[in-house]
Amino acid sequence: MVSPVTVVKSEGPKLVPFFKATCVYFVLWLPSASPSWFSALIKCLPIFSLWLFLLAHGLGFLLAHPSASRIFAGLVFSAVGDAFLIWQDQGYFVHGLLMFVVTHVLYTWAFGMRPLALRLGLGMAALSCLCYAILYPYLSGPFTYLVGGYVALIAFMGWRALAGVRPGGTPWRWTELAAGAGAMLFIVSDMTLALNKFCFPVPYSRVVIMATYYAAQMLIALSAVESRDQDGGKRD
Repeated sequence: MVSPVTVVKSEGPKLVPFFKATCVYFVLWLPSASPSWFSALIKCLPIFSLWLFLLAHGLGFLLAHPSASRIFAGLVFSAVGDAFLIWQDQGYFVHGLLMFVVTHVLYTWAFGMRPLALRLGLGMAALSCLCYAILYPYLSGPFTYLVGGYVALIAFMGWRALAGVRPGGTPWRWTELAAGAGAMLFIVSDMTLALNKFCFPVPYSRVVIMATYYAAQMLIALSAVESRDQDGGKRD
């Protein structure tokens, strides 16, 4: 297993643009009440930086590793979804939601279905039911079904990401730890967003949503560096 120190030394410099772009977003803190193409650009900059992070490993790397290329494609759809959500109050929330549906499908595909970790899957299913039960009384119309499907999908993605973190026996790989942590942070981010939008105001919601979201995307991008395998994105 590659040591964390080695990871920091090799991958840290490639993530500098991401950290700078994230700082720009939080320093400018453009008001969400005044959406513009500039605010969309600033919001998407950290994700663009993660594109560059993966491309820094070479186009050949992405082409040779299906799981890495799927994560890269997921980041592309994430950026489109982020742009749509800038104008969510103008009727583009569903557009953004659908872009993130594609993102989670791609991430799930990248993480693969081995090992199955059925008990973990049942636990994630229970967690998704709990989250949906909290949201359900506040939902109406198409959102009753859209949000339900989205909650199930992101829980499924989280299951496949966490399945690689196997307790005992097999040594953990840092990429699998990154994938699992990234997936859980994504769930925290999206659940906070849903609570704030549909249920009740969440204190410091924007800070929580964006901080966990950017951290989640960084960790998932980092998990692509040491590909799980070179044939279909499935774990050994």
